[in-house]
This record gives sequence, structure tokens and C-alpha cells, in this order.
Amino acid sequence: MKQLLILSGKGGTGKTTVASAFIKLSEAKAYADCDVDAPNLHLVTKYKKCPEVNDYYGMKKAEINTVKCIECGLCVENCRFDAIGKNYIINSYECEGCGVCEYICPSSAITMKDFKAGDLMLYKDDTVFSTAELKMGSGNSGKLVSEVKKQLRENTKADFAVIDGSPGIGCPVIASISGVNMILIVAEPSVSGVSDMERIIETARTFKTKIAVCINKYDINEEICDIIKQYCKNNNIELTGKIPFDMKAVEAINNGVTIVDIDSAAKQAVQEVYNNTIKILNKQE
Repeated sequence: MKQLLILSGKGGTGKTTVASAFIKLSEAKAYADCDVDAPNLHLVTKYKKCPEVNDYYGMKKAEINTVKCIECGLCVENCRFDAIGKNYIINSYECEGCGVCEYICPSSAITMKDFKAGDLMLYKDDTVFSTAELKMGSGNSGKLVSEVKKQLRENTKADFAVIDGSPGIGCPVIASISGVNMILIVAEPSVSGVSDMERIIETARTFKTKIAVCINKYDINEEICDIIKQYCKNNNIELTGKIPFDMKAVEAINNGVTIVDIDSAAKQAVQEVYNNTIKILNKQE
């Protein structure tokens, strides 16, 4: 299965807008939302059935048995995350699961227990959509992304999948990139947008995966748009197209539909971006 991953160096560039458009244009039978901290691709998928939901367990958390506890204070003194209160109750949001408290407890009152860190969700009808949501304050987002991708692979025989990744360059992005055939980076023409684009390109290149760039809202600053185009040329990165700022696109998103569901300048532009991206993807073999 060929996997096209869509990324951005920061939030708000239009990554999910482009991903949802690609899903519609390709009539994709398999797709995933790997932005597990703030998933929103489901808002435009329009599934009528509820998803299959499975608990996701990340790192273990400490728990104190108050009957066994002799209140010696060693756990409080040695917890570098200040997760243990004076009443010897552990704050699960603060606990990082390091296990020091369990190791030093003289009365064996502390055990490391499985802790639900989020939900893994699978939508299935004639298409398969894999996604997940991490609980607030939970870690292991990279591991959860890997589970989202694994769940997608195991539940479809489709030969093509669109993956909406996380913004930035952190653990969920690293996990998203692993194993994909191509990365499309959505950039915006701003000073911070250029810097963030460069960071994500540098990260993606370590995986030796084909990279392309498209520019969203290019006409809000055509001078910086030209800088992005020159950067791509200098670094041998293909530019698949430019999408204008379009109020009709904003209305489409607010109404829970993709930008290719309405007639607009953004629809025409993203169609060109899609066509060029697929050509690059199919050249790789």
C-alpha cells in the first residue's frame, strides 16, 4: 500500500484542509489522522456508523496502597516530578512513570499500573479510517501514532492511503513519517512559516523519503511565496502548486465539507496540487 503523508511545520497552515481534499479527489479507500493530540479529520469524513473504540495504554503510572503505606516520606522526597502529595496520593497528570517511588518504597506499597492514555478509533464501511485521541497530559504520542498506522494496514487491502500527520517535528511526526512512500509539506508564506517548513524538511530528509511542497494561502504574501519557491529550487524539492486564500474555502471548512465540494479558486488549485503530487508519487518505483 502506497502511503502519502501530509505534514506542516506548524499548526494552522491548512494541512488537514489539503488532506481532506486529497481523500475526496482520490476517492481513497484508506486514510488516517495521526494528529493524535488534536484530531479533526473526522469532522469532514461523514461516517454514519460509530467507530470501533479501543483503550490505548501508554506508560504505566504509580499507585500507592494506603493500607500498606507507612508514610515514611521517601517517595515524596525522591519524586523529581512532584507528583506525590503530602496525603500520599499520586497525581496521574504529574507522574511520568519512571518507577523510582516503587523501587525505593520500604513497605512495597507502590506499584506501577497500566494507565489509559487515550482512545484508538476505527471507522469502517466501504472505506477504512484510522484515528486516535490522546488524553490531556498523556505521553507516548509517537507510540499511539504507530498504532493508528498499524490499525489502518491491518484493516484494509487498499493500494493507496492518505495520512494526515501532526504539525511540528516531534515524536508523532517521526512516527508518522516512518514507512511512508512520500511526504507533502504544506507551507504558508510567512516568516515563521518558512522557518517551520525548513525544520520539517530537515527532519523528513533523515528518512530518505521523497519530499514535495505546496504553498497554501500563497497570495497573502507573494514576496515570501517567492522565497519558498527559491528554497525548493535550491534544495531540489518539487513544488506541486499554490493554493490561494479563499473565503469560500473558509465557509466550506466551517460547514464541515472539503474545499473540493464547492466551486472555488481553492478547489481548482488543490486539484492541480493533487495531480502533480500523484505524478511524483508514482514516479518513485
